[in-house]
Amino acid sequence: MSTADLRARVSALSLEQKVRLLTGADFWSLHPEPVAGLRRMVVSDGPVGVRGEAFDERSTSANTPSPTSLAASWDVDLAHRIGRVLAAEARRKGVDVLLAPTVNLHRSPYGGRHFECFSEDPLLTGEIGAAYVRGVQSGGVGATVKHFVANDSETDRMTVDARVDERTLRELYLAPFEHIVREAGPWLVMAAYNRVNGTTMTEHPMLDEVLRGEWGFDGVVISDWFATRSTEDAGRGGLDLAMPGPDSPWGQQLVEAIREGRVPESEVDDKVLNLLRLAERVSALDGAEPPAVDAARPEVELRRAAAAGFVLARNDDELLPLRPASMRRIAVLGPNAAAARTLGGGSASVYPPYTVSPLDGLRARLGEEVEIVHTTGARSTELLAPASPSLVTDPDTGEPGLSVRFLDADRSPIGTEHRNSGKLIWMGSFGPDVPVDAVGIVEVRGLLRATETGVHRLGVAGAGHFTLTVDEQPVIDGVLELPGGPDPIEAMVRPPQRTAEVKLDAGQEVEVVLSHRVAPDAIGTTFTLGLEPPALPEEDELARAAELAASADVAVVVLGTSDESESEGFDRDTLALPGRQDELVRRVVAANPNTVVVVNSGAPVLLPWAEDVPAVLLSWFPGQEFGNALADVLTGDAEPGGRLPVTWPAAEGEPLPSTRPETGALDYAESIHIGHRAFERAGIEPAFWFGHGLGYTTWEYDSADAPAAIAAGADMTAQVRLRNTGQRRGREVVQVYLSRNDEVERPAHWLAGFAAVDAEPGEEVAAEVRIPARAFQHWQDGQWRNETGNFTAHIGRSLAELPLQVEVKVGTRARVEDVRGGGSSSG
Repeated sequence: MSTADLRARVSALSLEQKVRLLTGADFWSLHPEPVAGLRRMVVSDGPVGVRGEAFDERSTSANTPSPTSLAASWDVDLAHRIGRVLAAEARRKGVDVLLAPTVNLHRSPYGGRHFECFSEDPLLTGEIGAAYVRGVQSGGVGATVKHFVANDSETDRMTVDARVDERTLRELYLAPFEHIVREAGPWLVMAAYNRVNGTTMTEHPMLDEVLRGEWGFDGVVISDWFATRSTEDAGRGGLDLAMPGPDSPWGQQLVEAIREGRVPESEVDDKVLNLLRLAERVSALDGAEPPAVDAARPEVELRRAAAAGFVLARNDDELLPLRPASMRRIAVLGPNAAAARTLGGGSASVYPPYTVSPLDGLRARLGEEVEIVHTTGARSTELLAPASPSLVTDPDTGEPGLSVRFLDADRSPIGTEHRNSGKLIWMGSFGPDVPVDAVGIVEVRGLLRATETGVHRLGVAGAGHFTLTVDEQPVIDGVLELPGGPDPIEAMVRPPQRTAEVKLDAGQEVEVVLSHRVAPDAIGTTFTLGLEPPALPEEDELARAAELAASADVAVVVLGTSDESESEGFDRDTLALPGRQDELVRRVVAANPNTVVVVNSGAPVLLPWAEDVPAVLLSWFPGQEFGNALADVLTGDAEPGGRLPVTWPAAEGEPLPSTRPETGALDYAESIHIGHRAFERAGIEPAFWFGHGLGYTTWEYDSADAPAAIAAGADMTAQVRLRNTGQRRGREVVQVYLSRNDEVERPAHWLAGFAAVDAEPGEEVAAEVRIPARAFQHWQDGQWRNETGNFTAHIGRSLAELPLQVEVKVGTRARVEDVRGGGSSSG
């Protein structure tokens, strides 16, 4: 449909009809408008699945690997395929727009949302993000590139002023957005909560001047939820859609501002035009049909993707892959072995249809031929596990699970529902037949039947007033309060908790009832009924883990983080693993030197024992197929394909930037030096360098060929020859970094291009690495400046292993023509 046709539809609308379209209809949908031929459109959180309009265990979603895991694959084709999986999921759930991907950078590993972003590097982020966007949109679903811009940490994220110089903005934080807009054409961009250099992003001139003006973006600029701050400034600016609805600073206030001449109606027309263009793209106009997508179950793709992102950080004496035929017993230990973490906290979370734990995955792979023994050894969380159907029964139906009753303030019933988890979330609705304003109390009931004698721990986590009774006897009664000024997401993922202990005999059945008074002004209602059966004291658990490790041929320790340490809504206080997990590793490796540690975190954590453990595998948050993919990699059925998308620090502090604002501002004083750039500048050795990752074979880099000279403003291609010198087929990621010494401040090295190759044992292959012209440029005085002179291209398998070098001269076109035909190689 032409722009003229879309404008004709805009012209058919009254001012009130047009303005109505610019605010959401509710939390997750946009208004229909029959006059414009527009149906209702639905948006949904991502990026590791498609939630849809409901967010609980009754509406499951395929759970893909986290963005750090996808970026660790350094595989653009894989990112595209995962985008296709998400498009199929969105279509299955009636979703038109996915609120993903997040392409903010890993400025600091203390950033709470680190796992939801791809990389510390703008080039890698842009390449993986563009492929993800193309995959999603190929299925007729809009992708939303977010959060524009400098929303790289969570502390005071609603109001913080990110102070960033223009060169740093252009070369780092705007760079992935620019690449994705130019190369993938996303249909939406989300304006962030924060301010940049004094101006809130929903009103920032960059929306019009840079995003639309320079880059040619023709899609919808959507606000982050509740980020629209004003009627007039936002109305005159580049923001198109204020979310959520039905209330926002626009509505009747914007109508009045237009009628009084304070906001031109033409601005509203342009915004509605952008919305209708989006509607056309997602087939929401006049009953159009979206393109076909493969709706097959995604298990195989998700399993491969998880393994492709695993990074083998250490593998002394080739402990991995394991050789099951020579083993009788494996000890699978750690808090994340039986209850794996597949995703991070906050909006980047879904309820998967199933989760394969490492314990289950290894049992399925090894069968009865290898005995597997297990204990947790240590905790990774202080919060009690949500009550599960294996422990409680709905007293009304007799089914496994819980009964929920919605009551008014006088305890008169309004509605009921059955739930299969003690983790309860309602956002903007208690269901179609339960008026939100009428609910004063939510009551959760379950019959607990003890399977063993001992102390059972019960509790509630949430904010507000709660009463918990066991057989009508109160065990908790009071108000749980959040610290002052918490983020709403923090209230969901690490709320205050109160616990009680109840001693039960095996076979004894008691009724557990939790009542919560609903806050009248709450955006949503969320709390957890926690319940855990008797467990060993932690000291005994640690001893038990060491005992089992000593009895096994190999010990596999799966440890990691929890929502309490990695989530949207707050930044991390420490990079240390929670609880006594470090002690668990030390005890296990002392008992059995054949120890593999699997680190199940979405962001770097400190590994003070890394040099004492022969094999360390970084798994990120790998999605619902975690256990199967881990079994594939540990046994050698698949290669750990990942390379680090982020430098992994060895200690806290320098040179890691702070995420804590001072007097409302966060100064990006490190300028262009983040990640590996900061470590090289400071001369500090990290635990593992950017790009690092071992496979199950070895490689020899033979030679590199590239033009001796190129014209300023031209791309360059390097041909790299390498050989698989190991005993099995493998994949290698060839990485090219540039360096230069001149008067322009530069990082010691910066990533300029990469390419992956596969080869059989003994096979020699060639990798073709494209290096874009932008890699030879810098931002100065409001424009990109071509640099002439000599650059060095460093080529290898990570920033720490760059065996080849090629000298490249960048000059004017005439000078390049004088020397064209010359080449350079180094072996």
